[in-house]
Amino acid sequence: MKVPFLNLKAQYDSIAHEVEQSIREVLSTCAFSGGPYVQKFEEEFASFCGCKWAVGVGSGTDALWLALLGLGVQPGDEVITVPNSFIATAEAISLCGAQPVFIDVGEDSFTMNPALLEQAISPRTRAIIPVHLYGQAADMDAILAIADRHGIPVVEDACQAHGAEYKGRRAGSMGIAGCFSFYPGKNLGAYGEAGCVVTKDEDLAKKLRMLRDHGQSQKYYHQLVGINGRMDGIQGAVLSAKLKYLDSWNAFRRTHASFYQEALAEVRALRIPKEMPYAKHVYHVFAVRSPDREGLKQALNASGVECGVHYPVPIHLQQAYAGRGEGEGSFPVAERVAKELLSLPMFPELTTEQVSYICDQIKRFH
Repeated sequence: MKVPFLNLKAQYDSIAHEVEQSIREVLSTCAFSGGPYVQKFEEEFASFCGCKWAVGVGSGTDALWLALLGLGVQPGDEVITVPNSFIATAEAISLCGAQPVFIDVGEDSFTMNPALLEQAISPRTRAIIPVHLYGQAADMDAILAIADRHGIPVVEDACQAHGAEYKGRRAGSMGIAGCFSFYPGKNLGAYGEAGCVVTKDEDLAKKLRMLRDHGQSQKYYHQLVGINGRMDGIQGAVLSAKLKYLDSWNAFRRTHASFYQEALAEVRALRIPKEMPYAKHVYHVFAVRSPDREGLKQALNASGVECGVHYPVPIHLQQAYAGRGEGEGSFPVAERVAKELLSLPMFPELTTEQVSYICDQIKRFH
């Protein structure tokens, strides 16, 4: 049996008429850059997240970068985050001229370990970025309590957590800002590049709208130095068409995850992802831990099952961040999971037969 790691075509086929109609509307009005279709999506997504404002931008990286710029992060500052994310989390900090300060993650959650946070805070700390990795929220109450005590804003990297919840609150709604990527493979994916910042802070929302549009409050009147970070109209229209299905698509992901967890519970060599007690996981990625990841990956590939390896090299060990004095052993949990995690197929249109087949092949290997 052939099982793809991701099948965007299956999702497109299920909503093709709606999406194509939305795109035709943009083409007929020529509202290509920003405009009413982006505004409509912003209003819908803000409501979905439980926030008052959403600011559509060009990518998840733009969302993180502009959120930090909007908070005044600048050269010489420090921003605390984790080393086991996609490099964009750290890039956004570096693009501000600031320094990323990494702390390790939880063994079961793969997200920021709040017990290590306070000791990483310095007089130069200007923001904290917990990453809601693979679709599960970080332990936000603990993080926010420490941040509030020190007067430091929290920016949620929710780029993999569309619709995830922490104690009933949507990812992105708890910090000063929540940043999302709509890269095509995400739980809510555009048909190209797009991102968004959600916030309950009106002043920050206004500043972000200027920063994404060359710092202008009105055409040719530039109050800030900004960038061209606008969302385009076609992506806004596509995302509006898809947003209404996000909760049901996430429910399918959770069903597949439950099947995996039940079927693989008896495989002692394998560590299955845990849903933390405070979280509602939306399984952007279903990553298992195997002591022989490469062997398992090769066996699954040979049986027709496509797998992925997310972030095999933690950010502090990447060449881009060499010279910081953080070698092997600096963040042992992040380094350990980076060597063991294998991402199994996970998308809403997976069938029970496919998931069962994948589990059978894993049991044959282990």
